Amino acid sequence: MSDKDQPDPGEAPEVKLPWARPGILVGVDGSTDSLDALRLAIEIAPELGLPVHALVVWDLATTLYDDYRAADELAHPQDDAKRVVAATRQAAFPDGPPPEWFTIGTERGRPAFVLLSHSSHAAMLALGRRGHGGFLGLLLGSVSAACVSHALCPVLLVPARSAESADEDGATARR
Repeated sequence: MSDKDQPDPGEAPEVKLPWARPGILVGVDGSTDSLDALRLAIEIAPELGLPVHALVVWDLATTLYDDYRAADELAHPQDDAKRVVAATRQAAFPDGPPPEWFTIGTERGRPAFVLLSHSSHAAMLALGRRGHGGFLGLLLGSVSAACVSHALCPVLLVPARSAESADEDGATARR
């Protein structure tokens, strides 16, 4: 294994399912709504005695509008997912390494299908109300609706909690 293959000390391990222990599965795509869901999951997990498993789902873009997007925007979805993983770790734990009960991973597939298939091994599924839209946003929106309707575990749908989330929607978050 080369030095570049060694995980950075303090990084949450990237693991494949099934996780050793069911916990709060959080669908993340880098949007502020998905980060809000992750932050809430991290906040409540210790009280529930559950680990948090963040999952970035990626796939090759398959929409009608793909032909109109820049080729470099579609060329490296797995690399984009890895960048989302790194940014998510930093956003969730800016002051140091993540706790041992936090894991993050990537998986290729359709976001709703992947999250629903893993919901049978989760104690809870946490999602932001809306994702990015477009390529990275294949995760939430209609995905959150599918998960609320079909998940095999309780679903925590987190409304915008941060000012940044509210600004993206053009409205303020209701508390």
